[in-house]
Amino acid sequence: MTSSATLDSSLPTVQPGSFLTLHYRLAGPAGDVINTFGGQPATLSLGAGELSPAVEQRLLGLPEGARATFELPAGEAFGERKPEMQQWVARKLLDALGDPDESYAVGEVVQFPTPDAQGSYAGVVLQVREDGALLFDFNHPLAGQPVTFEVYVIGVL
Repeated sequence: MTSSATLDSSLPTVQPGSFLTLHYRLAGPAGDVINTFGGQPATLSLGAGELSPAVEQRLLGLPEGARATFELPAGEAFGERKPEMQQWVARKLLDALGDPDESYAVGEVVQFPTPDAQGSYAGVVLQVREDGALLFDFNHPLAGQPVTFEVYVIGVL
């Protein structure tokens, strides 16, 4: 870890359940997957599942105003890649969930609703068959890869 922060015990520090305002960047070997440094900072509640547990662990104890960079080994941040997370989806189901006139291309990210319709999850198109079925990879894009996590903790409540 590399970090810079003034050691001031009067500053609030990140604890389990803290509400945070921060800029962060997650990157793998191919580059950034998410980077808020060029725009609006993120706000999140630690422990709410918005970041992986391994990434959240790196935040614990950081004081407000801290800047740090962590190198997480392959598989630690988002687990290992799981072959069973690659699944064929029938075109009929895609049509029912979205626009029947939609076309899909290899490499495209497609959002799917959760069964309770309260959220969504994403899959990357790996292959398109002649019958219209698509092979999706539902693994996290950084699963099985080393991850760089850079953070600037703006505020801690």
